[in-house]
Amino acid sequence: MKLEELKNKTGLNDEQIRQFDRYMELLTEWNGKMNLTAITDPEEIVEKHFYDCLLPCIKIMPEGKAADVGSGAGFPGVVWKIAFPGLSVTLIEPTGKRCTFLNTVIRELNLSGIETVNERAEDYVRSHREEFDTVTARAVANLRVLSELCVPLVKVNGLFLAMKGQAGIQEDKEAENALNTLGVRKEACQEESLGEGDKRVNLWYRKVRKTPAVYPRHYSQMKKKPL
Repeated sequence: MKLEELKNKTGLNDEQIRQFDRYMELLTEWNGKMNLTAITDPEEIVEKHFYDCLLPCIKIMPEGKAADVGSGAGFPGVVWKIAFPGLSVTLIEPTGKRCTFLNTVIRELNLSGIETVNERAEDYVRSHREEFDTVTARAVANLRVLSELCVPLVKVNGLFLAMKGQAGIQEDKEAENALNTLGVRKEACQEESLGEGDKRVNLWYRKVRKTPAVYPRHYSQMKKKPL
């Protein structure tokens, strides 16, 4: 997919397309210094990163204050910020070098209302519990673990978006106990395919009650004994 096709599919304006073009240049440049993405072909970056990150917004548009857990190279947090300039975005990324990259992107694209936090989600939540309207994560962990990392950050009546591949439906079933324990219920499920048939399953959950204070546990506990 070329940037012009992305523009036609999403309604982005010329300035936003320029920002995505510069973002792609930075991603390619920095990928030579650190492992940011295995996808290096420009058209694949547009489709499998940029367009993929915008797919769930067709179903439900993120609003207010959003957090991207394990942001990595900025997917979907930076993509959302470019597409929805009024959105407040916090990029939570535990790896310092990736935070340096994210801050470079923010500066080069002249983005405002977006910050990078160099912390693990389970530590950050101690001072930012139930603070966000939308919390999302892409390619971070199995849903049983991912929900425990993300849901405690979500406000009551806010949304948690899990961006998944073809295993998403099965993960949703397996995470039923975790999701209920943490206080969310499924709001919507979006199943889409990218150009080459790569399946995407985006799962939106509405937070209906406060998350018990014992969650999230230490990451090692989550991994050893997921909810």
